Amino acid sequence: MSTLVSPSLLAANFLNLQKDVEMINRSEADWLHMDIMDGVFVPNISFGFPVMEAVAKICKKPLDVHYMIVKPERYIKQTAAIGAMMMNVHYEACTHLHRTIHEIHEAGMKAGVTLNPSTPICMLKDVIKDVELVLLMSVNPGFGGQPFIENTIDKIGRLRELIAESGSKALIEVDGGVHEETAPRLVKAGVDVLVSGSYVFDSDNPEETIRSLKQL
Repeated sequence: MSTLVSPSLLAANFLNLQKDVEMINRSEADWLHMDIMDGVFVPNISFGFPVMEAVAKICKKPLDVHYMIVKPERYIKQTAAIGAMMMNVHYEACTHLHRTIHEIHEAGMKAGVTLNPSTPICMLKDVIKDVELVLLMSVNPGFGGQPFIENTIDKIGRLRELIAESGSKALIEVDGGVHEETAPRLVKAGVDVLVSGSYVFDSDNPEETIRSLKQL
């Protein structure tokens, strides 16, 4: 399987989102990553349903929705209603993670779980077979453009082992500091999905940058 690429909408031009979404539609991007922040779980606020609904109407790529918010289970039905393919919640934000995963499935979406940099892989042992995706944060969530946390490479290896031992079919996604230097190392370590924001949207030729990530 070739590497999947999920450009992060957070780095797009919010004065002209339509232009950037149309670029994503033309590109070889597999998904569109949406980072939803509430200013409580993470120290920043990004965007909410008005923007998500507007983008969903014109985006032809599956929506990869990543909630960095407290109590994300409150928004399962709304997320399904905009046609999201993946609803991804933080391990650290869900008191009843198993229930939330199953509610996401019942709403017709794939379920993902995200781990912050300081959360060990072993915390997923009892749900790894229930999810379609695990997202490892390679920066502390809340802001774009942060430097890559090197421990992520070792963490990917540990997650690969857990997936293999359990028989899970979960994909591994990484978000944070993904660029020309880190992306090849991440793919070599076993990552299936690369989330990239500023590296894609700030490049001179975003479509070519996406293509280069796909070819890793």
